[in-house]
Amino acid sequence: MKFRIPPVLVMMVFGVLMYVLAMFLPFGNFDFFGREELAYVLFGLGFLVILIAVIQFGRKQTTTDPLHLEKASSLVVKGIYNYTRNPMYLGMLLFLLAFGLKLGNAFNTLLAAGFVYWMNHFQIKPEEEALSTKFGKEYALYCKLTRRWF
Repeated sequence: MKFRIPPVLVMMVFGVLMYVLAMFLPFGNFDFFGREELAYVLFGLGFLVILIAVIQFGRKQTTTDPLHLEKASSLVVKGIYNYTRNPMYLGMLLFLLAFGLKLGNAFNTLLAAGFVYWMNHFQIKPEEEALSTKFGKEYALYCKLTRRWF
């Protein structure tokens, strides 16, 4: 893989950028009834998605470390992986969207979109290449049947 930056660290950097943007950008603030409650729902949903994904990896006894895909012992394609190939990254996106709602600045959606771009370009595509090499036709079929994000 090109970059060896842990995805959690990438999410945290984007979170810091969201905070800085919300604190120093003099416009873009918004509020609506239930905004904070929706933020908590998105955070909880993100946590649940990541938890389910990690449990499924544990049941298959394969690594959750995206920086060392050579340790992957099997594909996980059932359960939540029927709906998304990247539930852990989807959970991180939900965390960022929740944080953006909590901060209340509309421009944070641009940073969340930047996170998606970064993950697609620098994390997911190299992962897909490595998994395709390791698991071949089985992985190619899985990619045809299951969307990358949701």
